[in-house]
Amino acid sequence: MSALRMPHPMARHSEVARTIRDGFWVIALGAIGCYAFFVALGAIKPREVWGVTIAVAILLALWLARAWSQSHLARVERDPRLAHARERRGF
Repeated sequence: MSALRMPHPMARHSEVARTIRDGFWVIALGAIGCYAFFVALGAIKPREVWGVTIAVAILLALWLARAWSQSHLARVERDPRLAHARERRGF
C-alpha cells in the first residue's frame, strides 16, 4: 500500500512570491550579520538597544526554525528508490 504524496503547499506559489520570500530571508540574515558584526566590534551594546536586540533575536529564531524546517523537508522528499537501493546494498 503506497501513501498519497501531495506537493508541499509552498510549491504552489508563483515565482514572484518565492523570490520575495527568499529576498526577505536574505535581508533578515544580513541584518542578523550586521548586528553581530557591530556587537563584536563594540560599536553598539545590546543592553543599550533593547528593541533592536529583541528584533534580531526574533529574526534569528525565525531563521533557525526555517532552516530546520527546510532541512527536514529535504529529508522527507528523498526518492524512495534511492533508500531502497541503499538498503538492498546494506548501507
